[in-house]
Amino acid sequence: MSDKIISAEKAVKLIKDEDFVAIQGSGGGVGEPTLILNRLGARFRKEGSPRSLTLCHATGLGDKNEIGTDYLALKGLVKRDIAGHLGMAPKMAKMILDNEIEAYNFPQGVISHMYGAVAGKKPGVITKVGLCTYVDPRLEGGKMNSTTKEDLVKIIQIDNQEWLFFPRFHIDVALVRGTTADTKGNITFEEEGAFLEGISIAQAAKNCGGIVIAQVKYLAREGTLSAQNVKIPGIYVDFIVVDANQKQTCLDFYNPAFSGQVKIPLETIQPIPLDIKKVIAKRAYREIFNGAIVNLGVGIPSGIAAVAIEEGRVDDFTLTIEQGSIGGIPAGGVIFGVSYNPTAIIEEDAQFSFYDGGGLDLGFLGMAEADQEGNVNSSKVGNMLSGCGGFINISQNTKKVVFCGTFTAKGLECRVAEGQLKILSEGTKKKFVKHVKQVTFSGKYSQSNNQQVLYITERAVFSLEQNGVKLIEIAPGIDLEKDIISQMDFRPIIPGDIKLMDHEIFK
Repeated sequence: MSDKIISAEKAVKLIKDEDFVAIQGSGGGVGEPTLILNRLGARFRKEGSPRSLTLCHATGLGDKNEIGTDYLALKGLVKRDIAGHLGMAPKMAKMILDNEIEAYNFPQGVISHMYGAVAGKKPGVITKVGLCTYVDPRLEGGKMNSTTKEDLVKIIQIDNQEWLFFPRFHIDVALVRGTTADTKGNITFEEEGAFLEGISIAQAAKNCGGIVIAQVKYLAREGTLSAQNVKIPGIYVDFIVVDANQKQTCLDFYNPAFSGQVKIPLETIQPIPLDIKKVIAKRAYREIFNGAIVNLGVGIPSGIAAVAIEEGRVDDFTLTIEQGSIGGIPAGGVIFGVSYNPTAIIEEDAQFSFYDGGGLDLGFLGMAEADQEGNVNSSKVGNMLSGCGGFINISQNTKKVVFCGTFTAKGLECRVAEGQLKILSEGTKKKFVKHVKQVTFSGKYSQSNNQQVLYITERAVFSLEQNGVKLIEIAPGIDLEKDIISQMDFRPIIPGDIKLMDHEIFK
């Protein structure tokens, strides 16, 4: 038997105090080395070591319950978390909010591209993604609490233009995951619903002189894997951990529709009930034109896919998600990183190269707060810490961005019937505020790039104009002053020709 094959318990003993640990994964157990993370937490509880680790992951890791980085939410184990998303691990998020560890939240695409920069010994990542948002060092520099002091992002000038510079870091340990490993360490991904950044993390750690530990479900004899199927070559892999119980996602042991082996009938995907979230999704769906390349964000935007199925238009445009799926229907929820019936699955960093270059026609994203300048906060509201994920990459670079969210929060109840909307109980929290608590999307930066921006709610639709946020549509059954103006902390631009949202949306 190859000496690369070790138990998860032995694998985590290779991680030392103050190591920088880069972790593959996408939340919901997608591509996550769950067993290794579990055993790392167990080792710390038993031995009190390793201590003061720095974690780095491009997406949130966990299921909003206990897996992922929540296995590591133990005082003393983690010193710093550098993450693209934080909302999948509530215990770790609480440690951040309580100032128990340092934390940075950088755009998912920036971290994904950073691994390639580290592997190639480039200075780091130079990008416009994050300018004028909380990632910008003139605002917060991506620091998520007062304990976090060190600056990890700078403003630089190239050809009289501002750019953000994220200096490269040094990786000691890479934790990656695939489906099958041969005894030489070659890794295939045949049951994975996303390839993520496994190869670039492995290359980065290897070129830093670090170690690469791969978790897989199956072990194969050397020479039996097809070279075309190998996603991480064995020359990058130091150790292999076999987990025969490895699940494709936290909800599915294995669904071949996620990994592209089969195409399921789309009618088997449950339709969503007619409520205010569906109303928003139905209105947003109407922005999609034939041939469009689209990104759907988490939450309400994911319902647009269900509407497309009902309308029989799934083949008229292409839905994508940042983890690498192209085509098909995003699964949504905690397993947001996979799609049913994808046409193609590519590496995450390649997906973000396309996104950052303006390849998307439409992006539909969530909205926790919006303000009078058109800024949007989707990353940090009160005691809810989610982070940005791919939001900033998408919102800054897509030709047309549509933000989707309810008009108010906390207690909002509505009735949707007979082509009208009735507010039964108003939400106690206003979402259209004078100033958002954290700038995840900058209205002014967007306007400087002549971007088209809409804000769609269950009762009104707004557009972003050079002189502010403009009300352009109102739902049937809604009173302008009582249900809209009085529920905002600022007065939007109100034209004389406000349109009525189509009654069909409310049926």
